Amino acid sequence: MERLFAGLINFKEELRPSLKPLFEKLAHGQTPELLLFTCCDSRVVPHLITSGEPGEVFVVRSIGNLVAPADARGQSVGDVSEASAIEYALEVLGIRDIAVCGHSNCGAMAAVQKGRRSFADVAPNLARWLEHGEPALQRVRTMHFDEGLGEVDQLSQANVLVQLDHVATYEPVRKRLRQGEVRLHGLWFDIGHAMVHLHEADKGAFVPLDEAELTRLLTT
Repeated sequence: MERLFAGLINFKEELRPSLKPLFEKLAHGQTPELLLFTCCDSRVVPHLITSGEPGEVFVVRSIGNLVAPADARGQSVGDVSEASAIEYALEVLGIRDIAVCGHSNCGAMAAVQKGRRSFADVAPNLARWLEHGEPALQRVRTMHFDEGLGEVDQLSQANVLVQLDHVATYEPVRKRLRQGEVRLHGLWFDIGHAMVHLHEADKGAFVPLDEAELTRLLTT
């Protein structure tokens, strides 16, 4: 708790003065441009890797950055938290970009690879939740990866695409995709190299967002 309290004091004394005008404005509402699904992992800090200020990114965090898909009625087959966030982001906030961000050395993907039933007795809810990541075990076989990328990291990248598919099962997303009013993005954070990768469909791979690649994307 000492670290937490020290951080709270630092916010009050060092950060609050410069941020106070922004928060005074945000007190009247938010207009984020991105809905971001990412993992609970403490090494993944959404506002840090996006350089986002308060009010810019609508963040949903879950174990394994998983999103339970919708059934034929449009209702979530799992936890409704992620589904509610999708509806709120699109129907209320008018967000037009949705991203799923996975990461290297993901414990959830390691558990999926090992088999979630191996720990169902001690963590039954976790075991049930990881069911939504199991389709990545098949998806990974159809993908191409950088040489040297470990099996768990390969699974983690495949899982990003699976979860984007799950996001697209919800009617608010499906409708906007048909109308060209929403875009889906796959991101993957390499923790050791502090590098964000973007999935580029035309290349069929996750590409590091270095300066050259960012310049290319911004000029095309």
